Amino acid sequence: MILTPKQKAYLRSLAQTEKAKFQCGKDGLSDTFIELIQNAFHTRELIKIHVLKGLEVDVKELALEIAHYTKSEVVQIIGRQVVLYKAMKTPRIVLPR
Repeated sequence: MILTPKQKAYLRSLAQTEKAKFQCGKDGLSDTFIELIQNAFHTRELIKIHVLKGLEVDVKELALEIAHYTKSEVVQIIGRQVVLYKAMKTPRIVLPR
């Protein structure tokens, strides 16, 4: 699913008040971390991840890898914060057209 700019703007507005639920630290992108994110997408559609400073990696590349493995969409990357979206079978978030 490709998100339109209007849909991304709407999701960014929803994510603005959310705190990061997950942290990607010194272990980087491990199988356990990917599994944790995949399990989180069973209960929520919008996930915010904080990438710790100790991790020497490009945040944009990391976000794209996580999105690839979890089959989600990158909504926003600000500094070391990443927002991902994956629609559920019965969506809770109604996206604008």
